[in-house]
Amino acid sequence: MEETQFIWHGGKLIPWKEATVHVMTHALHYGSSVFEGIRVYDTPNGPAYLCLERHLKRFYDSARIYRMTMPFEQDELTRICHQVITANGLKSAYVRPLAFRGYGPITVYGNSDPVEVTVAAFPWGAYLGEDALESGVDVGVSSWTRVAPNTLPTMAKAGGNYLSSQLITMEAHRHGYTEGIGLDASGHLSEGAGENIFVVRDGVLYTPPITAAILPGITRSITIDLAQRLGYEVREESLPRELLYVADEVFMTGTATEIAAIRSVDGLAVGCGKRGPVTEKLQKAFFGLFDGSTEDSQGWLELVES
Repeated sequence: MEETQFIWHGGKLIPWKEATVHVMTHALHYGSSVFEGIRVYDTPNGPAYLCLERHLKRFYDSARIYRMTMPFEQDELTRICHQVITANGLKSAYVRPLAFRGYGPITVYGNSDPVEVTVAAFPWGAYLGEDALESGVDVGVSSWTRVAPNTLPTMAKAGGNYLSSQLITMEAHRHGYTEGIGLDASGHLSEGAGENIFVVRDGVLYTPPITAAILPGITRSITIDLAQRLGYEVREESLPRELLYVADEVFMTGTATEIAAIRSVDGLAVGCGKRGPVTEKLQKAFFGLFDGSTEDSQGWLELVES
């Protein structure tokens, strides 16, 4: 991680290395945190957030699910996110707002612990590696199943949920894969450790529904919109594992991942064994939002206020 100069923490901008918490912080013991990952892109008009307000809305929704009372309103956090970018002089960045139950009584509920908020911003390239965009990466289906309905709420982007993701990723790496894919409690496709998944077959795009224990990704939503603009049919439905083995293309989406090609699953080549034409067109449309070649008709971009 490339450190920047300032982090917003405890109500103000402070030096990066001073953004610390007590070891008895509730979130360290019980996983009581929610967070977001948001990208800022360098555009011809200046640095711009991608879907800032949608990310912050999900951030507050996640806190609500876990009955965490945020210490300020969303519009104030919007201002803070802009401030972090300008204070660090960043033109492109990955931004991490984090809310967590802090230091207080060491009870499981933690309702009397203060809710603290931190916002960090730092440069970060493609999460699965630069080669993932064109050459694609190798993935494997995990033996670890994603959480079942009515166990942990997957609509919340909560820190504790990512223990499942860690197991999936660690297993994938042990087997020589870049990333893993989890199945839901019914044995259908769910998502990657930190990415949503799309399968292309006979010109149709398929992606698991939100009932498949997925986080409803914002880049997932953007990709669906762009695919439909390009004339593709998109189906959100339960998908069997074996669809991965007969797919023409498979790709993953996420704020950190952006749109990454999958070249093999469980050792079987996907299509031609590298990025396919549908994935390439979607990448071109997606990254075109940041150089102006794709019209931002949905108002996804928000220029950073100086």
